[in-house]
Amino acid sequence: MLSKIKFLLPVVAGALMVQACNKNNDEFYTSADGLTYKIFEKTDKGEYENKGEVNAADSTGAKVGQVVTFHWSIKNAADSTFADTRTQGPKMPIVLPLMQPTMKGGLENALSMMSPGDSGVFKINADTLFAKTFGQPLPPFIKPGSQLTFFISMQKVQSKAEAEADYAKMMEEQMEKAKVEAEKQIKTDDAKLQAYIKENNLQNVKKTESGVYYIVTKEGKGPQAKAGDKVAVHYKGTFLDGKEFNGSRSNPMAGGKPFEFTLGQQMVIKGWDDAITQLKEGSEAILLIPSPLAYGAQDRGPDMPANSILRFDVELVDVK
Repeated sequence: MLSKIKFLLPVVAGALMVQACNKNNDEFYTSADGLTYKIFEKTDKGEYENKGEVNAADSTGAKVGQVVTFHWSIKNAADSTFADTRTQGPKMPIVLPLMQPTMKGGLENALSMMSPGDSGVFKINADTLFAKTFGQPLPPFIKPGSQLTFFISMQKVQSKAEAEADYAKMMEEQMEKAKVEAEKQIKTDDAKLQAYIKENNLQNVKKTESGVYYIVTKEGKGPQAKAGDKVAVHYKGTFLDGKEFNGSRSNPMAGGKPFEFTLGQQMVIKGWDDAITQLKEGSEAILLIPSPLAYGAQDRGPDMPANSILRFDVELVDVK
């Protein structure tokens, strides 16, 4: 949970904004190890004021071994924001144990200069950061030799025990929030699926308790599939507009073979686990799956946008 951060590179929008309240707010400083920074603290009036020069050794910021919780956004040299914890993925802050610096003027130094409630802007050499801190090649949208600009909002500085307790609570709250959002989304998707069923004149439509619509187009004569069975399924996956995104026969990596998995082991999307158990070996069916029972609210790239409702045309080839 608190292992060293692994850098993610989704294309997102947005940045953390810092309010100005005096003439020195735009001034950057340079630390002894070469880190360019400006750090703001909140005043009694609720405004943010540039703290000026900050000595990490004398500051009330995080020490090595403590755990920091923070939001960030990152811009490349073209002033394009490509990562933002407030808008990407689960929209949660990063929880990270502060390590010994991996480079001069690096990210660890930036975090150690910040106290809870501070907001900071830091400029860090991209080549060295990726090579020594992230341990990854420089992405193509980052120019070699350029600087990245980090906008960091420090939430907490804690001991490991305090952070683990807070993290567990935060995850519980996040799961509850996701559950509520999924319940709303499934109602929205259900209305769209009912309209799709009517528009396409689909007959003999049934619905699982969880919310998957299925239409058996050919009744099999083999055993009924159940949780724990190993099954083999040929499938074609499309969006409701008919665009295909994957298929066992069309995907070269599948080699034309059916997809095999064990039912009820969360090896596939929940909609599959629920709907395949409605079929007998040899059956062919159409599955209409609302997004919370498919890939959910996370954008998985241009081939699978957030909240995608999916159709699968399946053939249950084998049940063991």
